[in-house]
Amino acid sequence: MSSWFASIPSPGPEWQQIPIDIFGLHWRIQTYAIMILIGIVIAAMWTSRRLTKRGAEPGVILDILIPVVVLGIVGARLYHVVTHPGDYFYPGADLWKVFAIWEGGNAIFGSLLGGAVGAWIGCRWTGIRFWTFADALAPALLLAQAIGRLGNWFNQELFGLPTDLPWGLQIDSGNKAIPVGLPDGTLFQPLFLYEIIWNVIGVVLLVLIERKWHLQWGKLFALYLVWYGVGRSYLESIRIDPSEFSLLGIPTNVWAAFVAVVLGLVIFYVQSSRHPGMEPSPYRPGREWVRPDAEVDSDDTDLDEKDTTDDDGVPAGSASAKATSPTNG
Repeated sequence: MSSWFASIPSPGPEWQQIPIDIFGLHWRIQTYAIMILIGIVIAAMWTSRRLTKRGAEPGVILDILIPVVVLGIVGARLYHVVTHPGDYFYPGADLWKVFAIWEGGNAIFGSLLGGAVGAWIGCRWTGIRFWTFADALAPALLLAQAIGRLGNWFNQELFGLPTDLPWGLQIDSGNKAIPVGLPDGTLFQPLFLYEIIWNVIGVVLLVLIERKWHLQWGKLFALYLVWYGVGRSYLESIRIDPSEFSLLGIPTNVWAAFVAVVLGLVIFYVQSSRHPGMEPSPYRPGREWVRPDAEVDSDDTDLDEKDTTDDDGVPAGSASAKATSPTNG
């Protein structure tokens, strides 16, 4: 194996928590949680900016974000526990560990499922089209995932098979994910770093593609699913602690990545067929937001009657909305 002088070190246990003193009270906040929080905040700010450029009310992201974050976290933890039952259900196990999300163990595919349900709820509350929100979120979500993977580095998790590459990752010998029998000093594939790089490249590509082809109606989000699914399908296949379930010898998470790719392709095809034009508004028909300082022109009621369907393709009758700029920035 490579010398540890030519490898990537992992933070020690002392870096997994950050002590904070507030009004004489001593708190220890998980670094993993801080990375997740930073990613959420940055993604929310960027998504809000992108929605506002499309004509949405400034700050509407806050009403959507609450169910997205809550259900995203629940889904992430639930998916992980279900696919790793041996880590939580065994004789003498502390069942409260099932809820110890701050100790790591959150599945991104579960987060996507739970977050999608939360986004649908939030969009119904606010009147924002679900696919408009999804497209605005797509590059920001990839960036948030890249930031969150730093939390895996602090927790010494999400690493792959042993390697002799110079960028092999150092992992403490007591890590329970390391297979029995490996010699001390074994280095591992830094999957967290691979995913960070893959996600950042994806962010750049999505932004460039959007600017060139002005993708809307969920088509940009579809490309996100394809890009992320392709990357994860490979990373999960060389992960040292895959899910305990498999089908045809392929781990559950790899199948989930395949599903993401197929789903993305289906969404892109269906939405391209149903909605070849631009979105008339970021809002569903009848739920449009009007700027307080906007001047109402009687001629506006005759504009943009070409596409007044909601996200389900149902005609909105006589309702119409003024088109906004297709540029999302």
